[in-house]
Amino acid sequence: MACGKIAIVGSGAVGLYYGGMLAASGCDVHFLLRSDYEWVKRRGVCLLLPGRELTVHPVPAHRTPESIGPVDLVIVALKTTANDALPDLLGPLLQEGTAVLTLQNGLGNEAFLARHVGAGRVMGGLCFICLNRVGPGTVRNYFPGNLTLGEYRGGPGERIAALVAAFREAGIDCRVAADLNETRWRKLVWNVPFNGLTIAAGGIDTERLLASPGMTGEIAALMHEVRAIAGAAGVVIEEEFLRRQIEITRPMGPYRPSSLIDFMDKRPVEIESIWEAPLREAERLGVSAPRLRLLHAVLRALC
Repeated sequence: MACGKIAIVGSGAVGLYYGGMLAASGCDVHFLLRSDYEWVKRRGVCLLLPGRELTVHPVPAHRTPESIGPVDLVIVALKTTANDALPDLLGPLLQEGTAVLTLQNGLGNEAFLARHVGAGRVMGGLCFICLNRVGPGTVRNYFPGNLTLGEYRGGPGERIAALVAAFREAGIDCRVAADLNETRWRKLVWNVPFNGLTIAAGGIDTERLLASPGMTGEIAALMHEVRAIAGAAGVVIEEEFLRRQIEITRPMGPYRPSSLIDFMDKRPVEIESIWEAPLREAERLGVSAPRLRLLHAVLRALC
């Protein structure tokens, strides 16, 4: 297999889903687990996909990175609120040639990893998908979407091509990002309003959010502010892309974004990477973003 031995660091919805799909296709995937360790060890990973259920069992489950040992690829799916733990978690997994792929939300994740493991190891991925962990070792996929991968430094090469091919073999719509920074800003167009407003509006799902014309207007306004900040940073996002993000969300039904789930479960919310980092960029570039500033302040007060 092109990726060799793979470690999943952060076995929540994203880590279980992509790791489970890769494992089902025959990849050597090792899961670093905490609360789900016993369940996954006994019963494997269960993926509730549109129209079918996929259980992958057995899968290698581990409590410590030392138990996994050196790997060829680390997939980081931890919430960015846990990034301080990453250097210690990654150390035992690295060997010469180990690549590190972050599937985390927001801005600054590749730079953080580069400071600790070296820029040459780092790749980034953006998950345009709707997933929820609905039980131990169990993930429901509401919207298959796609996965876009890119190199942190330089353009796409053989390493990205091989990884994209492995994900495609696993049944995942995977694409190559010519510009990883652009792809991150496009993901923020959705994450900033939907993750934020579902919390700020009282803990409601995306279906209820879009049922309100006022909230739909606020979503669009926040998207335009993100687009303006991205434009000042040299990233062009077309108007049609914004409208499409709203339209593809409507069929998802009562979907709860990951930040809302964290908030409802009283876990830390990824405020820094999703709202604070783009707000800092707006300030640096002199872009007015009053709605983003207000949303950030509300989330800081609530979370």
